[in-house]
Amino acid sequence: MSEKKKSTVAKSPERRVTRTPPPKPMKAAEPAHPAGASHTSTAILAQPHKLNAQEQLSAFESAMKLFHARNLKDARELFQLAAQGPERDVANRARLHLSMCDRRLQQAPVNLGSAEEYYNYAIAVLNTRNAAEARGHLEKALQMSPGADHILYALALAQAMGGDLPAAYENLQRAIELEPRNRIMARQEADFAHLAHQPPFDTLLYPEKKGW
Repeated sequence: MSEKKKSTVAKSPERRVTRTPPPKPMKAAEPAHPAGASHTSTAILAQPHKLNAQEQLSAFESAMKLFHARNLKDARELFQLAAQGPERDVANRARLHLSMCDRRLQQAPVNLGSAEEYYNYAIAVLNTRNAAEARGHLEKALQMSPGADHILYALALAQAMGGDLPAAYENLQRAIELEPRNRIMARQEADFAHLAHQPPFDTLLYPEKKGW
């Protein structure tokens, strides 16, 4: 029996369809945030809500960076948020710096009424090394409360920082007479350090060494 030859039909090669993947959607550009502000504080500003203690501190620290960079407008917004947070000390400092921003931006006059308000505001100003402005507020505070040793001490510090050493000595002496513990504070004060061993401050701060 003869074998039948099987006819072989050539199969056409399989076609592979290569699918081009759809282009990835482009990410929207992130909004720029002010120099000195963190992404966290920017998010807080974008979605205002009642801050917890950590968010309040973050907002205050970012505001201070903006404040020192003289970006007062953006700093003011963050100080305003921090002033509404739960930590009282942070809120008080935020309100003081908020008033300073308002004053410098001339958006609203600073409304100070009592001696303590002038004193607290002056301390915030003094922390920015603006001795002249701080001195003016402390002098007003002293007019309202002449026997306040802490105001006299702060005024002496502002005067020393501003180079008015005779006035600084006089007010520091009065502050120590009213409250002897101010002598210990002055010994530890960095801005009195360069005066501590110069007359007449040396005998005022270290009377036990007189005559050595």
